[in-house]
Amino acid sequence: MTHLAAKHRTYRLLTPFRNEIYTSDPRNVEYILKTNFHNFGKGSYNYDNLRDLLGDGIFAVDGEKWREQRKISSHEFSTKMLREFSIAIFKKNAVKLANIVSDAATSNHTLEIQDLLMKSTLDSIFQVAFGTELDSMCGSSEEGKKFADAFDTSSALTLWRYVDVFWKLKKFLNIGSEAQLKENTKILNEFVFKLINTRIQQLQSSKDDSDNKRGDILSRFLEGNEFDTRYLRDIILNFVIAGKDTTAATLAWFIYMLCKYPAVQERIAKEVKEETMCEEGISSPTDFVSFITDDALEKMNYLHAALTETLRLYPAVPVDAKMCFSEDTLPDGYSVNKGDTVAYQPYAMGRMKFIWGEDAEEYRPERWLHENGKFQPESPFKFTAFQAGPRICLGKDFAYRQMKIFSALMIGCFRFELNDDKKIVTYKTMINLHIDGGLQIRAFHRH
Repeated sequence: MTHLAAKHRTYRLLTPFRNEIYTSDPRNVEYILKTNFHNFGKGSYNYDNLRDLLGDGIFAVDGEKWREQRKISSHEFSTKMLREFSIAIFKKNAVKLANIVSDAATSNHTLEIQDLLMKSTLDSIFQVAFGTELDSMCGSSEEGKKFADAFDTSSALTLWRYVDVFWKLKKFLNIGSEAQLKENTKILNEFVFKLINTRIQQLQSSKDDSDNKRGDILSRFLEGNEFDTRYLRDIILNFVIAGKDTTAATLAWFIYMLCKYPAVQERIAKEVKEETMCEEGISSPTDFVSFITDDALEKMNYLHAALTETLRLYPAVPVDAKMCFSEDTLPDGYSVNKGDTVAYQPYAMGRMKFIWGEDAEEYRPERWLHENGKFQPESPFKFTAFQAGPRICLGKDFAYRQMKIFSALMIGCFRFELNDDKKIVTYKTMINLHIDGGLQIRAFHRH
């Protein structure tokens, strides 16, 4: 796609079933995501593919269902309660992860950091969503491990539907990948329904109001409206999908970039020390995390820029497809027919010289900084990692906060190197951009 995008800013792929149009032109992106938003949506094709996993959640639907969830969710994300509740969880899980890294650094063992990050962000988002500990990180809960595995498998098999023309037949006959998907979504559903029902009982049996003022998303949804458990499952599971792989994969690519660019890593370590006022050295992750305040994070402009630069080159969602509802013409003159798929390409766009200049393929956090050292955002139609327009990512600030807490703690305490810098690091083709086969690193204590 990147190769094609360098030759053609917009191109059409002809298939027997439907035409697909791919664009990396920011003008078209703005038109699809904002100007003519109502003509481009998930459509029935995406809904059919995603329904078994995502149900009627925010990522699979358009129209009224989407508006309703968007409204409630955007209110939730802006509450002080969710913010404080989530920060405490992020810090707790960051310390757990740092302790595992610390043991490896002391015993000079290699770490597969992507898998650890996946478990850690799953624990975090799970607790923010359900108010319950999953603890896949330390692997203490067998049920939690089963849930996490079923979750990953379902996600990969759901993506497979986009290239498997026989999936509906397989589903009808209950064979192959579809039988596997059915088995895994069953594990997911049982686990989630059990949690929801337990919480409903807790809310009903608890007379004391202070008990019920809980910060997690599930409790907040239960407080306000009458939802059936199926719809609640869809809403909450979409949150978990949004918050788990995206953040973990970005942090894994971030650590990879820091290993490739040690000067960037050192500059972040220096900034973290200065802004946390922790000059005299860090005794342990548990002590250090208390210095990582909201205020300190706010001032870490270079860290923010380095994370954003990672997302520019390795966006969590590398391609995003919409369906066209009625005939249309894009700003660059491309005509689109009703039923066509129209996709913009965050991964390719991050590498386009016509968008980012001659050094588009270089990792350079400085491009995000004003001369006064302050972070300077770009147009969301150029930097598309969080989408844009009415569907712009609700959890954007939430994700940055989590990534900055994890990064500040990890880089404040450790220095990272690749275990084998000759090994080719590449991506795995999934909905989210994971590092194929994980990332083997070595960690060293900073003194």
